Amino acid sequence: MGKKQVWYEVQENETIEQCLDRMKQDGYMPCGRKEEPVFQEVNGEPTYLRQKIQFKGILLEEQ
Repeated sequence: MGKKQVWYEVQENETIEQCLDRMKQDGYMPCGRKEEPVFQEVNGEPTYLRQKIQFKGILLEEQ
């Protein structure tokens, strides 16, 4: 039995759909989403790199 809630991060090499499929295979259903920008420093200036997307999964109860 896994944890009741787990955060899944959409990896750089996968689509949102693939991340949701991965959650489903692990037995989790998405119940939340959060996004935050990721920055890297270029010449001393923070520069936008990409958007980090995470889904909160809740464990599906065994029927």
